[in-house]
Amino acid sequence: MPEIIGFAEGQACLNWDGLCAALAAGHALPRAEIADSFLYRGADTLLNRAAWIDGLGLAVKSATIFPANPARDKPAVNGGVCLYSDRDGTLEAIVDFHLVTKWKTAGDSLLAATRLARPDSREILIVGAGTVAHALYEAYSSAFPQARFTVWNRSAAGAERLASSVPRIAVARDLEDAVRAADIVTSATMATHPLIRGEWLRPGQHVDLIGAFRPDMREADDAALKRARIFVDSRDTTLGHIGELKIPLASGAIAEGDIVADFYDLPAGRFARTAEDEITLFKNGGGAHLDLMTCAHILDAWRAR
Repeated sequence: MPEIIGFAEGQACLNWDGLCAALAAGHALPRAEIADSFLYRGADTLLNRAAWIDGLGLAVKSATIFPANPARDKPAVNGGVCLYSDRDGTLEAIVDFHLVTKWKTAGDSLLAATRLARPDSREILIVGAGTVAHALYEAYSSAFPQARFTVWNRSAAGAERLASSVPRIAVARDLEDAVRAADIVTSATMATHPLIRGEWLRPGQHVDLIGAFRPDMREADDAALKRARIFVDSRDTTLGHIGELKIPLASGAIAEGDIVADFYDLPAGRFARTAEDEITLFKNGGGAHLDLMTCAHILDAWRAR
């Protein structure tokens, strides 16, 4: 029988160091085959993301997006992940959607930051105060335990709510001042126009961009991309699909050669900061292959509990 892993029970088995190690190990395996499919009924959506990594397994992550659900006191996004054996294709586990998404999203950014941010980073700015912001605080706190955290949000009330639930977070009133003061800027917003401007950046910073996932979405402007060494989690899921890079590539503001590396370059050592004063910028695009790696790690941790 497959394992059924819920959010609370699964989370109790996990830590951020272990997940980062699992994600790095997953990228030493053959490059994943991935595919997405969408079904629609009016405003409602069914998204299926599938991945197969030879030597690791197969996963299908299904998400239902029903925008009217909050009015019914139900989450707008629901779903689950089915993990299948690489050996014989049998169903090994059904894992809570929100558990996989939380750890995959923040773990993706944390793995990059452990390679690209300066180890002595002490000021971390979180841009956006939604659900992902809580996970980012947890993840970054694990790798930068001495850091001070600040949050900026379009709605000051949202930033205040996050700060009230996490005492170590201060609220920033001005985004420009907050970006200039930060060693690490991690952004998880729904912005369609850039919020973070290259003129605000200073040598040695690391910028982590999570929010943009559609072709019309961006969180940083062309100047930020031009000033930074650019890294992505996967060229396959970012360059042609997400506005953060697709738009400046189409306009000629940057070229594909400006993308230094993705996670599949980790074994060769190319995914790394090379100087203390360089600005590094990472685009977290997600992708079903990362869901698969995360889900496989969750199952391993669950079995070892």
